[in-house]
Amino acid sequence: MIYQDLLDKNTKLAVIGLGYVGLPIALEFAKRIQVIGFDINAGRIAQMQRSEDPSRELSAADFQNRDITFTSNIDDLKEATFFIVAVPTPIDDTNLPNLKPLLGASRTVGQVLKKGDYVVFESTVYPGCTEEDCIPILEEASGLKFREDFMVGYSPERINPGDKEHTLQNVIKIVSGCCDESLDQIAQTYELVVAAGVHRATSIKVAEAAKIVENTQRDVNISLVNELSIIFNKLGINTFDVLEAAGTKWNFLKFYPGLVGGHCIGVDPYYLVHKAMQAGYHSKVINSGRYVNDSMGFYIGKQTAKKIIAQGKIIQEAHVLVMGATFKENVSDIRNSKVIDVISELKSFQINVDVIDPQADSSEMEHEYGVSLTTTLRSDYDAIILAVNHREYMTLDEAYFKTLLKDGKGIFVDVKGIYRNQIQDLTYWSL
Repeated sequence: MIYQDLLDKNTKLAVIGLGYVGLPIALEFAKRIQVIGFDINAGRIAQMQRSEDPSRELSAADFQNRDITFTSNIDDLKEATFFIVAVPTPIDDTNLPNLKPLLGASRTVGQVLKKGDYVVFESTVYPGCTEEDCIPILEEASGLKFREDFMVGYSPERINPGDKEHTLQNVIKIVSGCCDESLDQIAQTYELVVAAGVHRATSIKVAEAAKIVENTQRDVNISLVNELSIIFNKLGINTFDVLEAAGTKWNFLKFYPGLVGGHCIGVDPYYLVHKAMQAGYHSKVINSGRYVNDSMGFYIGKQTAKKIIAQGKIIQEAHVLVMGATFKENVSDIRNSKVIDVISELKSFQINVDVIDPQADSSEMEHEYGVSLTTTLRSDYDAIILAVNHREYMTLDEAYFKTLLKDGKGIFVDVKGIYRNQIQDLTYWSL
């Protein structure tokens, strides 16, 4: 049995893709069994060989006493018999699934696949992707037959960047296999590292659907409160005040307005919409939720511009400071950050924009969005937008913000309502 061989260190487990998802999984397994950590980015591999996490989520201590080899050499994968694929599954510019990384990883594994091997996919996909898109590539690249020669499973990742509470060990892991035997072997393997236990899904498609529904449900709920915030803004009432009052009921679901980006919630619903279209159904609720959430950055930018104009300022001469550029608080990840939509909307009004972020990398921002981070702050901004509530911003106060604004006056846009009831003298606005 492959589980026992892994436990006895007679064989190795390989993780393909060492990003936010793959690296923590690889290091956790390496506490118990022999692991090969594979990534096509040789530069990232060099960092991990030095006990550095390129994503800056893990410390050097997390690399210590781990039985792991980091490599970008495909030949090294031949030593493994259990493969976990954890590469990103983004969308393209038209919001369609971009399976290129996943299919490329499938071909890589297929080139080293042997009889008796196991392949488990963790990348978020639409129901059916593993069997319809990935397995044919595994068969083609290996010359082997699915189920006869190798087994496949799916176990969706549930890692939340920046979250030190809901870690791999502490969250129940969904697992699935292509047959009862494979399900049992895969479940036992993951139970080595997941203290919370595993949930055995009835099929690979069910496991795929479960993951994508988790994020779609959250996306739709956030879109509702985002739409409510637009309505309440027109009615002159604070959304967070409303939600605080409504939240006193026992069964009220506590979701809050904000920018919905990142590589999960802002992406995964499009995978489900795409698959629904293939099945002949045009999703209404999910698409509507995506429209609302995708438009919030532009909405915030426009509202800020309107308030600057309302103060009698010449809009082309206005300066705005945007605080925060990552897709969420306390992470360095800028992928699919919707803060860029705020910036783009401000610039469409010819407003001068400075961007700061204590977590983000300026060169990455420049490469990804053509926006570099500011190192020197002005003292004459017309507006400040607190876009991401990093821990570094939580100790600031109105007096500090005044030092950045022209004549100590101006507009303070508090996207997440962090400073609600704390701003007295400035023009305050939040979602």
